[in-house]
Amino acid sequence: MTDTAISPPATAIDLADLDVFEQGTVWPLFDRLRREDPVHWNPEPAPNAGFWAITRHEDIVAVDRDAETFTSTNFVNLEEVDDDLIEVRRSILESDGTRHRALRKLMQRDFGGQTLLKYEDFLRGLTQTTVDAALAKGEFDFVKEVSADFPIRVLARMLDVPDEDTGRLIDWGNRMIGNTDPDYADVLLEHADSEQYKHLPFRSPAALEVFAYGRELARQRRGGDGEDLVSKLVNRVPVDGEPLTATEFDNYFLLLVVAGNETTRHTITHSMLALLRNPDQLALLQQRPELIPTAVEEMLRWASPVYHFRRTATRDVELRGRRIRAGDKVVMWFASGNRDEEVFADPYRFDVTRTPNDHVSFGKGSPHFCLGNNLARLEIRLMFETLLPRIGRAELVGDVRRVRSNFVNGIKTLPVRVTER
Repeated sequence: MTDTAISPPATAIDLADLDVFEQGTVWPLFDRLRREDPVHWNPEPAPNAGFWAITRHEDIVAVDRDAETFTSTNFVNLEEVDDDLIEVRRSILESDGTRHRALRKLMQRDFGGQTLLKYEDFLRGLTQTTVDAALAKGEFDFVKEVSADFPIRVLARMLDVPDEDTGRLIDWGNRMIGNTDPDYADVLLEHADSEQYKHLPFRSPAALEVFAYGRELARQRRGGDGEDLVSKLVNRVPVDGEPLTATEFDNYFLLLVVAGNETTRHTITHSMLALLRNPDQLALLQQRPELIPTAVEEMLRWASPVYHFRRTATRDVELRGRRIRAGDKVVMWFASGNRDEEVFADPYRFDVTRTPNDHVSFGKGSPHFCLGNNLARLEIRLMFETLLPRIGRAELVGDVRRVRSNFVNGIKTLPVRVTER
């Protein structure tokens, strides 16, 4: 019997089923959707209303670029936010138009490539510290000792907070982003108890702790001349002349805490796992370290650290013959786009020499193109430039455990044994 004969139709695929993401079995489902139902209506449990799953690279790019037809203002995750809570939960991610541009420009130059160059020597030192401490153990959890440790130290430096606070920053990110994982969440998103937190990002009480922490930093730095990100947030006026409201500050700060840690961490983890499973690619990068900047793009494609972002249709529109109505959720599955065989030859091959590499891990040509993309690329490059020359032998020594989520493509544990050269 063929696979088609024994499998349910592609129209029955459910991307709201967290099991297939936790088990890592979602990839063949994405493949089928791209082939058979690339604009796929996906029902959801009540009270959510369902969504359109966009899985082909070409369509993802088209949706991402068309902010007039597909807005971010109705939120970018699958959760549907009550109308009376939209403004209190709105961040830069859920803004479009003039205000979005103003909020983006507030921090844009701080994450620009030229600005980050002045951090490179310092960041290389941080990388060295992380790698030294991990390799001294010989056998360790790569997530805890390397890929979670390094980005959060970078964030602590940019926020100008003590190193001893990094554990709290990691914990807050886990609890919020992992709001569908019982190992992380205070209250699971789908649980009735989450209703009491529906006014908070990710419906997570951890957000209250982040808000309190950020507000105290703002109080200390308001009116000063600090160069840290908090000082700039509270002392700069956006280009539209409208100062940040207290709510905008809370949500901007929270986004820095989450985005400054989670995506880079998961990309580094997935990339290390890929190198362990493809020792020829590990050997190639060790022999030709000049390939690492090219490899970073493949690492981002391969990892696809964020599975999806959502938009909402502002008008009735047709896409590949499917009628999308105003108000429908339209979800761009970046992870699927990064395995589209029409764009990437042999997409399930991890190839550190792949070029061109038109991945959509940061979005593509959108006003919402990831603000931190230069920092992420720098961190990933520095990590592997520092780590790979030190590896003599490396192997997995336990189970790889994944975050139970269809939003973040995360790995919770990656136990390794590494022998230095």
